[in-house]
Amino acid sequence: MQKATFAAGCFWGVEATFRALPGVISTRVGYTGGKTEDPTYKEVCTDRTGHAEAVEVTYDPAKISYNDLLKVFWENHDPTQLNRQGPDWGTQYRSAIFYHSSEQQAAAQASKEALGKAHRYSKPIVTQIVAAATFHQAEDYHQQYLEKKGLATCHIKA
Repeated sequence: MQKATFAAGCFWGVEATFRALPGVISTRVGYTGGKTEDPTYKEVCTDRTGHAEAVEVTYDPAKISYNDLLKVFWENHDPTQLNRQGPDWGTQYRSAIFYHSSEQQAAAQASKEALGKAHRYSKPIVTQIVAAATFHQAEDYHQQYLEKKGLATCHIKA
């Protein structure tokens, strides 16, 4: 099994999207890329901890590739919005790929460059590609939130 970590706005819809993919073993939402130790949702929402709302995906590379996960990431948010997705704004809603290996870093960079060269967007892609940092699991009520509430989605499609 391998891990992949993505930030694409509010983590509820992002998690639901990845959970539905064959080959994804598990997901968990949380906070990463910031400076506060063991941040809470309330702290992250102040936009002062530096964390992004993110989804950690555990997947079976024999059933789904990292490139397939990247494709889903790009297709399910607007990577040109700096520190926001739709009505949600702040650095916690930034677009970011947190890579766990040099192979993931290279694949993420190549996919970002290819998307830019395809001229799909009229604005530049602002997605960060950074090394995975400590992942702080979000509070239990955030895990599989949409499933618990009987909702289908809440994220912005690109």
